[in-house]
Amino acid sequence: MTLRFRADVSIADTEYGTVLLDERSGRYWQLNPTGVLVVRALMDGKSADEAVVALTEEYQVGQTRARQDVTALLHRLCSAGLVSR
Repeated sequence: MTLRFRADVSIADTEYGTVLLDERSGRYWQLNPTGVLVVRALMDGKSADEAVVALTEEYQVGQTRARQDVTALLHRLCSAGLVSR
């Protein structure tokens, strides 16, 4: 799965993670380092399962929790309308 943001979503790295700005609404979202790891993996064409593995390798988190977090993040990004289909 390759994650793609809408053309009017700006992405900026900060010292605390990454900020996503929806230029249509003016709303923004801040991703913490674990969210950034997941988003970057998916943007690079990796699957959700591969993003789960990346989380478990980088952070001390179990596979079940990592899968829940990846699923929740994807759901929130889609629900917010930030992702292009």
